[in-house]
Amino acid sequence: MKLHEYQSKQIFARYGIPIPKGKVAATAQEAKQIAEELGSRVVIKSQVLVGGRGKSGGIMLAKTPENAEEVASQILAMEINGLPVRKVLVDEAAKIEKEIYLGVTNDRAAGKPVMMASAAGGVDIEEVARVNPEQIIKIHVDPLLGLRDYQSRDIAAGIDLPREMWRTFGYIASGLWKAYSDCDATLAEINPLVITLENQLLALDGKMIIDDNALFRHPDLAEMRDHDVEEPSEIEARKYGLSFIKLDGDIGCMVNGAGLAMTTMDIIKLYGGEPANFLDIGGGATADKVAAALRILLTDANVKAVLFNIFGGITRGDEVARGILAALDEVKTDVPMVTRLVGTNAEEGREILAKANMITAATLSEAARLAVAVASRRQVQ
Repeated sequence: MKLHEYQSKQIFARYGIPIPKGKVAATAQEAKQIAEELGSRVVIKSQVLVGGRGKSGGIMLAKTPENAEEVASQILAMEINGLPVRKVLVDEAAKIEKEIYLGVTNDRAAGKPVMMASAAGGVDIEEVARVNPEQIIKIHVDPLLGLRDYQSRDIAAGIDLPREMWRTFGYIASGLWKAYSDCDATLAEINPLVITLENQLLALDGKMIIDDNALFRHPDLAEMRDHDVEEPSEIEARKYGLSFIKLDGDIGCMVNGAGLAMTTMDIIKLYGGEPANFLDIGGGATADKVAAALRILLTDANVKAVLFNIFGGITRGDEVARGILAALDEVKTDVPMVTRLVGTNAEEGREILAKANMITAATLSEAARLAVAVASRRQVQ
């Protein structure tokens, strides 16, 4: 789950990271009032979860409160990469001498977090890594020990930070690590971390991505979710505790178990089809949950066939079958459905579906071939 800049910086401030004075505004009038309170030049920054805000005109300088109102009005009327601007951040403008990058993320190859820094701040770190990888300093952090003082000093020396700033930089690096760790983030970055003309370090921009699987531990962070960047079907699925990701294919998949779902998607592709989604209904899905999942699948106009692949361990095959039929009573559709049921009460489930004239298969290979075939016929029609 991505956080907006203002949300990320609010979290950073809790951990002692210096950020500019500023507030969020939802209207141009609010932006003017904030500018009046700050009593200085301000930067009006669109709050949308996409990159390239500056290039799109979503970040502008305002010299007076009246100018701030005018600029905010323009930005709040914008769409950036298809996303509406609903809020702007009004920050006190900083006098910048130098820009630095500082971030923490997961290094899956090393199996531990890595803190990265570069003297080339203010630009995409991916571009720096591609063109000048030697400009990026990387320090792996033991998650049990946390960031050590000597590591932050090594980073400061590696980016040629003036020695008199090492102590403050250490506080900022430590705060960023704690924010990343405490919030179960997969990314926490400051870009840029600037040295001002007054020789102060200041986090001008911030970005955090939170691990969705950890949100049950952070209800306060879960409330920060921006639904503008999510598919409506994914929002609906979350209400029922379903793991759902929309894809671009035409064969809807309903499976119980993440590994089995990945296998199902792979075998659909093996037989020439394209999965329309990842959907894991979980280990103990009831008829109501199955019905909700099917309703979500059928809202996708691209779906030409649905493949059910259910292994009955905790989940009962007859419960799944009843859920499918219950959903079809609510959502009338002519989309063909192929079912492969094995395990607990699978025979009863297949019998229920057979009586309803649904297509059933004994093996996953057979089910995948049938699903691809019926989807292809509907594509031709």
